[in-house]
Amino acid sequence: MDTKKSRLLWFKNLGKLDYGTAWKLQKRLVQLRLQGEIPDTLLLVEHPPTITLGRTAHAENLRIDPAERVRRRIALFSVDRGGDVTFHGPGQLVGYPVIDLQNHRPDVLVYLRSLEDVLIRSLKPFGIAADRLPGYTGVWVQNEKIAAIGVRVSRWITSHGFALNVNTNLDSFDWIVPCGIRDKKVTSMEKILGHPLDLGAVREEVKNAFRDVFNGFLQEAPDWIVKSGEDERQSSQKDEMIKEDGYAEIKKRKPNYI
Repeated sequence: MDTKKSRLLWFKNLGKLDYGTAWKLQKRLVQLRLQGEIPDTLLLVEHPPTITLGRTAHAENLRIDPAERVRRRIALFSVDRGGDVTFHGPGQLVGYPVIDLQNHRPDVLVYLRSLEDVLIRSLKPFGIAADRLPGYTGVWVQNEKIAAIGVRVSRWITSHGFALNVNTNLDSFDWIVPCGIRDKKVTSMEKILGHPLDLGAVREEVKNAFRDVFNGFLQEAPDWIVKSGEDERQSSQKDEMIKEDGYAEIKKRKPNYI
């Protein structure tokens, strides 16, 4: 994705964090980005077992019995991204870019292709030749999906993002029809390479690829962007469908960014 000049890109590693807290954080950051109070920002996170249903999700693509889901403590969220049903869990690197597409190219399809490019570049240093698959969103290796993408774009500010299977337990995808695609399988970096990988090393490659594709220079985001979510971080994840709610105000403000 070409721009006229390099721009500041913030990144924040959230570590292991429940989905509900990460989603609320995204929504706060979307508002701050819309107001020009933060630059384009990439959140990277690993979630506990979670199933999310996108705006076009079909009930039949959720295969797990409700009682079994509760027994296994798998959270379920109905969310405002595009796409069908997706699984998040340990060993998966999830990225949530909160960026203003007006500073890049205000085109959702171009943005999706750019996220795919980020992931394809990230896999290359590990010897994995990933590519796009015509007619499908996401990143694929020999007809198996290694990374899913589902986004929301409102007033050209992005949220949600991508999920890259690093050391993910692929049996977990038996609980759903991944992305509603019945005739394709999923894979992981661990399955392809035959050994588990250091998630931190993969995270670094994703950060670098994001920097290159979106033509920016990386800087770690200050802690104040997540401070207002500390109470949420301490609370246990609720096993329920999440509804829209208000956001805590971030008290400390920063200069405007374009």
